[in-house]
Amino acid sequence: MLRVAVVGSGPSGCYTAQGLVQQDSSVFVDVIDRLPCPYGLVRYGVAPDHEKIKSLQGNLRTVLEHERVRFLGGVRVGGPGGLPVGRLRELYHAVVYCVGAATDRRLGIPGERLPGSWSATEFVSWYSAHPDAVDDGFVRDAESAVVIGVGNVAVDVARMLARGPAELSPTDMPEAALAALAASRVAEIHMVGRRGPSQARFTTKELRELGALPDTDVVVDPDELALDPAYADPSGLPAVQRRNVEVLRQWAATPASGRPRRIHLRFFLRPVELLAVGSRVGAVRFERTAPDGRGGVYGTGHREDVAAQLVLRSVGYRGVPLDGLPFDAATGTVPHRQGRVLRDGTVAAGEYVAGWIKRGPTGVIGTNRPCAKETVASLLADASGLPRGRVPEDSVPALRAEGFEPVEWTGWQAIERAEARLGASLGRGVVKLPDWESLRTAARTAAP
Repeated sequence: MLRVAVVGSGPSGCYTAQGLVQQDSSVFVDVIDRLPCPYGLVRYGVAPDHEKIKSLQGNLRTVLEHERVRFLGGVRVGGPGGLPVGRLRELYHAVVYCVGAATDRRLGIPGERLPGSWSATEFVSWYSAHPDAVDDGFVRDAESAVVIGVGNVAVDVARMLARGPAELSPTDMPEAALAALAASRVAEIHMVGRRGPSQARFTTKELRELGALPDTDVVVDPDELALDPAYADPSGLPAVQRRNVEVLRQWAATPASGRPRRIHLRFFLRPVELLAVGSRVGAVRFERTAPDGRGGVYGTGHREDVAAQLVLRSVGYRGVPLDGLPFDAATGTVPHRQGRVLRDGTVAAGEYVAGWIKRGPTGVIGTNRPCAKETVASLLADASGLPRGRVPEDSVPALRAEGFEPVEWTGWQAIERAEARLGASLGRGVVKLPDWESLRTAARTAAP
């Protein structure tokens, strides 16, 4: 048998495991995750009100319930207290790292570290009940928020700030986040991009959801749209960008109706400084930009300050080094050739990558399928050269000897039951357990 470890249980990890067991009946896969819960960003990155996208968990579940696939949660690979990469290689014939891009990009401007300034990743982790999340009072005492970025994550966080408790209560959002957002006094939300609407990264479906929010006006300045060379004639744009411009054009022509909350979509503004009021952020200083004719922008020198007691940057994810693996700091990825890890330019036998740590944080969930397919093809092409008899038949005893207590599928099912009970006790649907201790306690209730 060929025993493979896939590190990471998000879409790229599950698609890799699926490809391996579908294409080779001799392959057994352990999908290893440091969290006791599977599905990666599908569980902890998709907005709670996006039930259709979250339903993808059902497809990933089918993979993890395959007879030759095993889920092993609660096992950290690399880093302090983690299983060394070298030791993991001793337990499997091959290892595929699908560890994603675990951190966010920074703006690199003065004041970025002021209290009240966070990454959108931290905010999403909080309302998604990630066990590493910290409740830092994101919306406490805030009346105006600035979201820097114009991608789908920026749209998600702007929408969550504008949602009311009646809309959030049916979701699986943790109770503390629901209570905080229900009590929020944020009424002005500014989503700001340094370039024009024709270059925004959000999809039209996500964009239109903002216009469907009850109690919220969407405000677009027609003068900012007009700065975009593609505004007058968007016919030459790709379909998504063309539709985006059309939606924005409609909103710009629609006067605000006086609803209690407003989402302002702003363009051609580049953040240059976060300004303090007292000991925390109180405003964002922007510089007006203009198109340079080559797809970029240049600063005009004109400044504009936007009041904000909450600032969320949403300017992209970034991969982080994993102890024991090579890493390209410029791209935030592991060097590879068709998914095969390269060490000093040479293919490392039995080591592979897939997903964002392979190609960078680009594409949508479905982009992980062809990415995983390429890696699976490389691994199976190499399989005949991998020695088959040198690894244990079952890695779990070895993991326990290293101090880990893997959460297997029955443990995850116990967590699911606990979350269903919690939701029922609160008069809601399923409600996520928000911290490590409650997840571990629930997992331990699994039948032996």
